Amino acid sequence: MGQKENKKAKEKLTLRQSFRNDIYSIRLGAAYSRRAVICALIVETLGYFEWIFFDGIFMKQVIGGLDEGKSFRQIMLFIGLSGLFFFLTNLYYNYVQSVVFPLEQTRIYGGVYSRLYNKARNVELRCYEDSDFYNRYTMAIDGADEKIVQIIEGVWGVIIGAIATAVVFVLMFRIDRFAVLFIISPLIGNFLFGNLQNKKEFQRYTKQAPNEKVINYVSRMMYLPDGAKEIRLSNIFRLMKLQFHDATRDNVKIAKRYAFPIAVLNFFRINFTFTIIFEGVLFYAIYRNLVTESISLAELTIMTSLMVACTWILIRLFENIMKLIKNGLFINNLRGFLEYEETISESQDGVMPDSDFESLEFRHVTFAYKEKEDATIRDLSFRICRNEVVALVGHNGAGKTTIIKLLLRLYDPDSGEILYNGRNIKEYNLHAYREMFATTFQDFRIFGLTVRENVLMGRHYDNEDFVVTSSLQKAGVYDKIMTLPNGIDTVMTREFDENGAVLSGGESQKIAVARTFAKNAPLKIFDEPSSALDPIAEYELFENIMKEGQDHTMMFISHRLSSVKNCDRVYMLEKGRLMEEGTHEELMKQNGSYAQMYTRQAMNYLAIEQEEEVVS
Repeated sequence: MGQKENKKAKEKLTLRQSFRNDIYSIRLGAAYSRRAVICALIVETLGYFEWIFFDGIFMKQVIGGLDEGKSFRQIMLFIGLSGLFFFLTNLYYNYVQSVVFPLEQTRIYGGVYSRLYNKARNVELRCYEDSDFYNRYTMAIDGADEKIVQIIEGVWGVIIGAIATAVVFVLMFRIDRFAVLFIISPLIGNFLFGNLQNKKEFQRYTKQAPNEKVINYVSRMMYLPDGAKEIRLSNIFRLMKLQFHDATRDNVKIAKRYAFPIAVLNFFRINFTFTIIFEGVLFYAIYRNLVTESISLAELTIMTSLMVACTWILIRLFENIMKLIKNGLFINNLRGFLEYEETISESQDGVMPDSDFESLEFRHVTFAYKEKEDATIRDLSFRICRNEVVALVGHNGAGKTTIIKLLLRLYDPDSGEILYNGRNIKEYNLHAYREMFATTFQDFRIFGLTVRENVLMGRHYDNEDFVVTSSLQKAGVYDKIMTLPNGIDTVMTREFDENGAVLSGGESQKIAVARTFAKNAPLKIFDEPSSALDPIAEYELFENIMKEGQDHTMMFISHRLSSVKNCDRVYMLEKGRLMEEGTHEELMKQNGSYAQMYTRQAMNYLAIEQEEEVVS
């Protein structure tokens, strides 16, 4: 009993929250287009008024006029004025639907998505690496503008529809107090059987959703270029085809399982909504007209017409209620995302950092990505001084990239502190603090912009051509870029421009590295900058990185230990702990983890060193 009560309470809370979200949507839509809210109110009001006017007033005046012996001129004048009203109403309705709503929805789209994108930029990186949060975000932006407009229309539809139902109820009551009992029929049809049918259809959708994901994935892989080569050079298509067939077969089974109960509920919904009320009212009215002679033919016609109007009003009212509930739950994701309070706000103000860099220090820093998980960084302490070239090395999972994320305040430590020039980095203006760093991550992204824009990344310089050119030269990709149709102004995709360029993985990585060369920052960070490069290109790149280190403090991460030999200091990490530190020569003499890793990885470099030592 307790579980049932809890379930009901949860459903009520969900329903209540859904309607709160609907009100939130109206306010959000009105913030960018009050015109859409007002026009939706007018359209819904006119739509329901047309039904009531035609079935409750127009029919009564025309048929009643004929019974009362009114003149042809009087009746035709009323019909003509009514026709003019209907014409103007339909003209306004078409104008709103064809002109106003598309225009205002575009304004709502621009406002809402601008707000969403600003929020997406402000939320901390942890949110994007949380699959649940990321799923809610993707659902929030999926057709948000359309859902908001539908909710605005739906709310007014429910309010005006309820008023219209009451008006029809009163009009029918005036003709026959017992006739209003027939309204129970469409209420049962829509709100009982219709609701049960919707629940069954939702259950079917929920059970089919996992299979739909498989079907959509296979379909996507068949027309996107991502897997085109593998599909043609292997038997993977056969396996994907089996996945597709299995998912389709399961969906057919689920559809069959729900087909009969949905059909039964739909049968009762239609009969209670239409058949019973139409036939019932007709039989009742004919009985009163022919048997008891207590109702006129005009009243019989009006009663039947009002009952038809009442049925369609109730159907539309029910549809609007269901739409509000469904869209209200959807908007819950949008509202939750927009109202999310960041733990690290991108707009955080604070002390302005000194561009004259002196030191950067980790003091007993510990960090885990999620609660109740093993720490990725464990009691880590180290210090970097001005104009040093420092390397972080270690096996995969050692925590090297995590250190960079903490350093840039993409995350905050669970304990310990990070100091820039002796001050905790949490005290600084966040945007200004991050401007102290130029960073290339190993999971870089090339954007659908020109080469120039991909290097400058929205920053402006007085000598932009020189900055871009020299940065590309340092990264070792300038010659390749100059072979492209428009040089540094070539768009980096063919999706928008048929003359665009699609570079190799190594060439794209060099452009990403060029960004760090281009930015004038006191500290420069390279995270696996040569992972996609051949040995020669790697050697040339690190030569340029070391030259850059003469005027900047440099930090880079590399799995290839041959590239760190000339660093001022090397930090060897294992499972988030600092195991060894020193120069390459000092670490080799210790014969510890670093020396073992270097020996296993690069015996040829050791051979070269031994030959050099013999020669010297």
